[in-house]
Order: sequence, then structure tokens, then C-alpha cells
Amino acid sequence: MDNTSGASSGVGVLDKAALVLSALESGPATLAGLVGATGLARPTAHRLAVALEHHRMVARDMQGRFILGPRLAELAAAAGEDRLLASAGPVLTHLRDVTGESAQLYRRQGEMRICVAAAERLSGLRDTVPVGSTLPMKAGSAAQILMAWEEPERLHRGLQGARFTATALSGVRRRGWAQSIGEREPGVASVSAPVRGPSNRVVAAVSVSGPIERLTRHPGRMHAQAIVDAAARLSEALRRGGAV
Repeated sequence: MDNTSGASSGVGVLDKAALVLSALESGPATLAGLVGATGLARPTAHRLAVALEHHRMVARDMQGRFILGPRLAELAAAAGEDRLLASAGPVLTHLRDVTGESAQLYRRQGEMRICVAAAERLSGLRDTVPVGSTLPMKAGSAAQILMAWEEPERLHRGLQGARFTATALSGVRRRGWAQSIGEREPGVASVSAPVRGPSNRVVAAVSVSGPIERLTRHPGRMHAQAIVDAAARLSEALRRGGAV
């Protein structure tokens, strides 16, 4: 049986498994629904769906219907992270060159944020955040970005002990960028914007940071547009599924 691309891969069982997964893309299906959507014999459709369920690529809903399983989301997230990192280098380098400040990319990891990519200012006084650095979610413009679009309950928990307020995050959502002045570290200012995945969910924060003496006490006035443009380039790369 041909797969959904219209051509057989030459490995029949994989083509048939692909048919099952493609049929479930439109929503839950009973066994009869799978048979109708795929054209597979009933025993074959059942055997494949159960085997895919074993590997968590298929699951069951409350009514016992077949649905796409959690393993697919895990693989998609891993692929998305790879694409993000593949795209980050040139975007952060350009951002650093345009702003003259160190640029970073952060992802949330539990109750912390981790720097997953960076482009350091080449000389002079700079804010150095090495790749792999783990920073709190309680302070800094990147933390504001990673928190601002969270679900209400998680947002409420995250604000406990934070250096920023719910009102500040409301402003972040309205503007589409965040700034901080001495919030994470005395003497350091930063500006950040959200990177969004294909589902429009915020998956990372792109930032520039440096001494307040250069960025001033209103760093967003200087650099918000450059940050927003960089975030848009990374978001577009994730939507396209390739590097910028």
C-alpha cells in the first residue's frame, strides 16, 4: 500500500504504519475508522495500531479510540530544538554586530533558564553568559519573556519571589519585548523578545545584555527593534523547519 506521499518506500510495513499515523492526524479514530481511512485489512490495521501504541506513537482516548501518542510530540520537540540551535548562530552573530552587545538565546528548563547559544561582544566591557549557564527564572528580561505567556497557574507560581510583577508581564505581552535594568545583576541591563514555535507557543527568549552605562536605563529604546527582528527570524526558521 502506498504511503501518503504517493510513493512506496519499498518497506511495506513502514508504509502501512505511516498510513495509520496519517489517518490519526485528523483526530481520534475507531478501528473501523482506521480501516476506512487507510484501506488496510482490519487485522492489519489493528496489529499496526497496537504495535505503534507499544512504542507510544499511538495512544487511546477516554472512549478507547486511537489517537496520536506522546512520543511524536517528544520527537517533534527534539527536532525543533535542533532547528533552533542550527539557526541561532548566524542570527545571534548578526544581532551582536547590529547592537554591539553580547547576544544570548535562552530556553526554560523546569524552574530555571539555560543559555543554549551565545555570541559575545568581541572587546571591551561586556556581559558574558557562557553556553550552558543556568540562571533563575526570577529576574532578567529573558525570564520575563519565558514567563509572560505561561498558563495562569504556572505564571502565578512563578511570580512568587520574582523581581518583576504581573503588571510588568502584562506590559511585556502588549509590547512583545521585555527589558531589565540591574534586575539579574547590578550594573547590567538587557532586552529580550520571544521565539515562537509552529504552534505559536513561546519556546525561547533571544536577548542582548551589557552594562547599563552603554544600554542606559531605557535599553528597549535602543535595541527592542533589533531583538524583535532576531526573534522573528528564529521563529520563521522553526516554522519553515530549516535554518535561516
